[in-house]
Amino acid sequence: MSNEISSTLRITLVKSAIGYSKRQKGTVRALGLRRLGQTVEHKNTPVIRGMITKVSHLVVVN
Repeated sequence: MSNEISSTLRITLVKSAIGYSKRQKGTVRALGLRRLGQTVEHKNTPVIRGMITKVSHLVVVN
């Protein structure tokens, strides 16, 4: 883990999941995001990075 740039990721929901598939809505919810503009922190793991990739058009990562 020493070669990772950041041990945590700050993920912000910037676009509503309304109109997108149930899978994408479920991924947003699984990340812990419930409302627009909400920010959550998660550990930088392959699972979380994969979830971010699937909904990259809805979220911003800092």
